[in-house]
Amino acid sequence: MKKYYCNPINVPYRYQFNMDPRSNGKLQIDREAADPSMILFHGKYYLFASMNLSVWVSEDLVHWESHRLPVNLPLYDYAPDARVCGDYVYFCASKRGEVCNYYRTKDIIEGPYEEIPGTFDFWDPNLFFDDDGKVYFYWGCSNQTPVWGVELEPESMKPKTEWKELLFGDGYTRGYERMGVDHCEFPRSDEEVGAMFQAYVKQSKVPIEQVPKAYIPAIKGMFTRRPFIEGPWMDKYKGRYYLQYACPGTEYNCYADGVYVADHPLGPFTPAKNNPYSYHPGGFMPGAGHGSTMWDLQQNLWHTATMRISVNHQFERRVGLWPAGFDSDGELFCNQNYGDWPIAVEDGRMDPWKEPEWFLLNYAKPAKASSFVKGKEPEKAFDENAKTWWRAADSESGQWLETDLETVMDVRAIQINFADDALPIDSPGKIQGSETQPRYIEERDLVTRWKLEGSLDGAEYFMIEDKSKADTDLPHDLVIREEGMQVRYLRLTIVEIPYHVDPCISGLRVFGKGAGDKPVPPKYNAVKSEDELDLLVSIEETADAIGYNILWGHEEERLYHSYQIYRNPESVQKAVKHQVEKRIGALVKGKEYFVRVDSYNENGITHGVVKKV
Repeated sequence: MKKYYCNPINVPYRYQFNMDPRSNGKLQIDREAADPSMILFHGKYYLFASMNLSVWVSEDLVHWESHRLPVNLPLYDYAPDARVCGDYVYFCASKRGEVCNYYRTKDIIEGPYEEIPGTFDFWDPNLFFDDDGKVYFYWGCSNQTPVWGVELEPESMKPKTEWKELLFGDGYTRGYERMGVDHCEFPRSDEEVGAMFQAYVKQSKVPIEQVPKAYIPAIKGMFTRRPFIEGPWMDKYKGRYYLQYACPGTEYNCYADGVYVADHPLGPFTPAKNNPYSYHPGGFMPGAGHGSTMWDLQQNLWHTATMRISVNHQFERRVGLWPAGFDSDGELFCNQNYGDWPIAVEDGRMDPWKEPEWFLLNYAKPAKASSFVKGKEPEKAFDENAKTWWRAADSESGQWLETDLETVMDVRAIQINFADDALPIDSPGKIQGSETQPRYIEERDLVTRWKLEGSLDGAEYFMIEDKSKADTDLPHDLVIREEGMQVRYLRLTIVEIPYHVDPCISGLRVFGKGAGDKPVPPKYNAVKSEDELDLLVSIEETADAIGYNILWGHEEERLYHSYQIYRNPESVQKAVKHQVEKRIGALVKGKEYFVRVDSYNENGITHGVVKKV
């Protein structure tokens, strides 16, 4: 039996009312969930994510239910960590400048949670219980300091050893650790950083003596352009220890997870050949950093991580889930090819490299709506970019958005992605949280209601899915028709959304099986840059493709990384061919690579030839 989901996962992401000190008093409102810790406990899957006051629970990794967590937990602290040890689940979260405690429970939802006093402050924590009974702890979130590790006393959770520095960033050697969109920024010099820090202090009009010393490294870190090395997560496989970490920054499309390997939980660690092992810089919603890795009940490995929007607020984020595994050489990998298209979850052991069964049917297809705001036309909901959206002209119930597939097609899935556009409302509760990230998290259970209809001719419509009376709030909802349905026009009618504001849709995405030919394989050229950190790819467009997937890896048969790109919509519509130039800044200096460029359209995927660079 198969079940399907589509990233970002379909859960009720809670609204954040951010009073970010950097926004000069402006309230910034967005939905957020990030830094997921996913565990298997007593036959169910539990996913803890930042700033959601809740835990998401599933029996199949497809359908998730949200349950509020007990209020004595640090729910306003980032990067919640959850790990299983025997009959207990251990929990902790981040707070800089205050001692962080640990908690444990035998019942995740109902509690009670026993509090275990901590002895130091930390950010981005991760507990690891080794099979010999020893307990290790990892933490770190900075572009100034490393990821640390320490052994803990199993009962008291107090440090048993000295802290040990484990990982540092190096953007001059590991291209994927560079900051910026597509890793476009190298670190600044200490002199540049010092000058920018002084200018910042002068502009803020706060005497340097009044700036808390604990915050000075973080403030300077804003100017360094050094990579954030953060979000550690430890796994053990066949006697070896895999220390995973996130970089270079959560607000970038290239947010990724790398991995180091050692024979001991505290190292010494060496980078794995396959780095970054979790990488999803392209597609509709990019990002695949700061997450966790878990074996399911069928012994399939999964990786969950943070996906990026970052429009209404820097930390406007979502959660993704992908198949993962270890190859015969012990290399950890994660399959993020077409990583935000529908993914099948099957009973038993799965092939983690299985290609999509269904393909995007409505890219660059005609669109219309009941109304729109200038600059946010209906076409914005079909450009495969979560940072742009259609916005209706007003908030009246009944606004609609329609896509035309141009012919009757075999439709299997529709993903409906709601967006937020500078919401004009006040915080419904008191701003709280830390000094550096004050906010209020929406506590009420809101609703998102809509109807999805289909038509063969644009005149007579039939109901596909009616959620006009739903009690759920799912901003990335998914409709599945596994057996397929024949339809040309799909119309989404908005009935009710949170706060009764103008509805916005960033993606009304239709998937299925086209009846035509797959695209021809593309001609391309690929070379390394002089500093060996960039892969420079030049593709001769073909008129029958809507996009290309660029794959690369350390061996010809192990092309574990990918970057999915779409052709310009106008070029697709007019069948105009251009030369596509793409720079991928994720190489490791001194390493040998193999490359392949595949083409895809609504009918399928065509593999290109593999080349060595």
